Amino acid sequence: MLKESDLQLRFCTNETQATREKFVAKLQRLGFELSVSEVFSPAPAVVASLRQRQLRPHLLVHDDVLPEFSSVDKTNPNCVVIGDAADKFSYQNLNDAFRVLIGLEKPVLFSMGRGRYYKETDGLKLDVGVYMKALEYACDVEAEVIGKPAPMFFQSVLTDMGIQPHEALMIGDDLVNDVGGAQHAGMKGLQVRTGKYRPSDERHPTVTADGYVDNLAAAVDAILKHRA
Repeated sequence: MLKESDLQLRFCTNETQATREKFVAKLQRLGFELSVSEVFSPAPAVVASLRQRQLRPHLLVHDDVLPEFSSVDKTNPNCVVIGDAADKFSYQNLNDAFRVLIGLEKPVLFSMGRGRYYKETDGLKLDVGVYMKALEYACDVEAEVIGKPAPMFFQSVLTDMGIQPHEALMIGDDLVNDVGGAQHAGMKGLQVRTGKYRPSDERHPTVTADGYVDNLAAAVDAILKHRA
């Protein structure tokens, strides 16, 4: 319904367990019509920042996202990049990242998102934000978050569409990172009651969605009816 309308559509994800190409291919196999150019994820933005600032990363990321960093110099690292490394978040790997940071005069830590947890078919899983906080605390450093909920991440998507924040609506299941992040960037935010949604989200002390809908289909239906 969105594709058939005259609305522009982009997909914002903190997915860091796969390249955008693999991620899009999976969604296409599931029947979704989208292209890589419509998907915005943290890894390409991190790579651009590394190049601009001539930084060499120590990577604590999922093996399947490593191809995104193939063009980046990783010798003698002078920063750390973490993403959702899943089972690679071992004590040894976290300690290796800690040692790189603590050994730098001006430590730089990039975190691809800062989510607390996410939901997969077998239940809730700890997200990258938990490990980001551990490294921040250990090294007395504040991470540079690239991805949701960082305002610059949302702004890059708005720039791609050529529109202003007040002209856009974010729909997501994550109250803080999707809805709250969009609102801080000047957009409206709808939360769907699916995915990682929990009933307590509607009583959150600091973030209140501009609306709550049972699912994405209900959100799209409401948007198109409102425009009509």
